[in-house]
Amino acid sequence: MVYSQSVAAVVFGDAAQQSRLYPLTKRRSEGAIPVAGNYRLIDAVISNCINSNITKVYALTQFNSTSLNSHLSRAYSGGLLATHEFLEVIAAYQSPEDANWFQGTADAMRRCLWVLEQHPAYEFLVLPGHHLYKMDYQKLLEAHRNNKADVTVSVLDSMRNYNTGFGSFNVGSGNRVVGFEVPGSKFNDGFNDKFSSMGIYVMNRHVMIKLLKESFPKANDLKNEVIPGAISLGLKVHAYQFDGYWEDMRSIEAYYKVNMESTKKTNMKYK
Repeated sequence: MVYSQSVAAVVFGDAAQQSRLYPLTKRRSEGAIPVAGNYRLIDAVISNCINSNITKVYALTQFNSTSLNSHLSRAYSGGLLATHEFLEVIAAYQSPEDANWFQGTADAMRRCLWVLEQHPAYEFLVLPGHHLYKMDYQKLLEAHRNNKADVTVSVLDSMRNYNTGFGSFNVGSGNRVVGFEVPGSKFNDGFNDKFSSMGIYVMNRHVMIKLLKESFPKANDLKNEVIPGAISLGLKVHAYQFDGYWEDMRSIEAYYKVNMESTKKTNMKYK
């Protein structure tokens, strides 16, 4: 199956309003923060998509999004992508049906389903747009399909079990996810392995639509409501362990170190 035809990516350009990178986010979202000179944080994620042959990308933006929207429009238009490929920015909006702005990741995807459903994708790859890492999404998708999963969550390998801000998953045999722990929780049943979530999800098209519109029509957040809800419903939720370079920009110090690394002549870990 050709990945570029069967998968669409949904990239969230915004983190929480109370960013750990403030004051860098005083006038822009985290995804728009410059890194390594000419790039923005979101470019690492878009680059992963293109290098993984996933070239149908929707960028959902809201908080301090002017700089990010301008960058995406300039950087990924004018022939950079082929005619059958696209990066479409969907900025937060109000409508006669809903006068509020996006209330969270799940609410944003639900309200944009009328756009997402226009693309005949079998799976949707959901990605935070403010992390720095290098990942071959094809391997993630292969694991998803080989497991015949409804939802696959990407997690850090067991050697890097720390609070990513996306919570943790308890994983049983066959990489089947059996439980979820909110960020900062110390609970573990003692029988299953615990892995830190990266906030990266693969969802089958019909599963995503049913979860957002029928099972949890009032849920605002993917990580704390929809994904744990899918586990509680008994859906096939599997974990994919990632062992490559990943930096979640959890502090100004981390941001500084990444930029200092980019000045070295050696290849950067995330390039």
